[in-house]
Amino acid sequence: MITSIRLKNFKNFADETLRVGPFTILIGANASGKSNIRDAFRFLSGIGRGYTLAEILGGKYGVGGQIEWETIRGAMKEIIRFGHSSFLLEIELTELGAQKANLRYSLEIGFDVLKPENFRLIQEELKFESVSYYKTENGGASLRVRGAWDNYQKAIPLASGQPALRQLLDYFQERGMLDRTLWDSWTSLANMRFLELSPERLREPAFPGATVLGDSGENLPVVLREICSDPKRQEILASWIAELTPMDVTGFEFPVDPSGRVHLRLCEADGRKVSAYSASDGTLRFLAMLTVLLGENPPGLYFFEEIDTGIHPARQWLLLELIEKQAAKRGIQVVTTTHSPDLLTFVNDSTFEHLSVVGRLEDSQDAIIRPVAGLPNARKLRKSQGLGKLLTGAWMEDMLAFTEDDNDAEGGGE
Repeated sequence: MITSIRLKNFKNFADETLRVGPFTILIGANASGKSNIRDAFRFLSGIGRGYTLAEILGGKYGVGGQIEWETIRGAMKEIIRFGHSSFLLEIELTELGAQKANLRYSLEIGFDVLKPENFRLIQEELKFESVSYYKTENGGASLRVRGAWDNYQKAIPLASGQPALRQLLDYFQERGMLDRTLWDSWTSLANMRFLELSPERLREPAFPGATVLGDSGENLPVVLREICSDPKRQEILASWIAELTPMDVTGFEFPVDPSGRVHLRLCEADGRKVSAYSASDGTLRFLAMLTVLLGENPPGLYFFEEIDTGIHPARQWLLLELIEKQAAKRGIQVVTTTHSPDLLTFVNDSTFEHLSVVGRLEDSQDAIIRPVAGLPNARKLRKSQGLGKLLTGAWMEDMLAFTEDDNDAEGGGE
């Protein structure tokens, strides 16, 4: 499980750390930097997938020109904070084994001196309980590793332009060795999903064989059909939808058209059947979130943009209850952005501890990240006024400026 992510000179963050829990919520004004945090997670996920730096930043295309990996948002040179030549990303995580060891993975990326339009890996390190497990440094044409393995103390040549983590994992697996520390670190990066659900894509029929919901909602009918093959899971899905909407949903149907594509219908108790084309955007988005959270073999971390979009304010507590329950039950993590005061009103105590505000200070392009629970009187005001009211009154952003002014004053007096 990832416990924190640090962003140093990454986009508009000078040096900030986000604490990550089972359910982490990011709030802040538009253009404050919330989506840049998503990009940092995506960058790390690209490392887990074994992509090169060029592919992570510029995109990767598969067979037939199909997009396998979307480019990181923004111009290449805008990845690094203005006026700097490199950025650093670092995550802390808990190893999945019985020992529950703490791991810290970091890497620094900078401009290539010989080819300024390209990036190079400056250094990469994995620490096991604060002890360096391996470390790579740029040695010119290639990267070499100094490791923690008795039989491999000599440098291991690695392909340049690609972080070492996945390469080292493959290196030892090819020799019949499973390194648990490398495996857990890689798994935490590789098992991330970034969903921006589109009602138009959710309504589309799909060909059989798909096992995973697409990032925009592709393949919903087929993936949902697989879940509904288990009567118990179908009942759970229907009960959640019935709670969310006025519809008395009892089940689902999946008719197949002459081309072989699978469609989706929602069945109500009175016999009425509603196709995906007629269902509301909010119903489809909620159904898609149910699909990914209740489906088989979920990834370790989901990142949603504006998770409350299309969900009626009076029903957003259901969304929170679903995520909080599934995160605790299945050991998954969910990170989301939101602008909804209604959503914040219903967060439980655990989620409150992992609610962070992102904002820019006046006369600065740099963004900062602060846990809301750490802002002055936040716990007291949450109980007396509610988080929703604090959000609509811009109290959180005001407190960012207030606390930073205090820090500046303290620093100036030393």
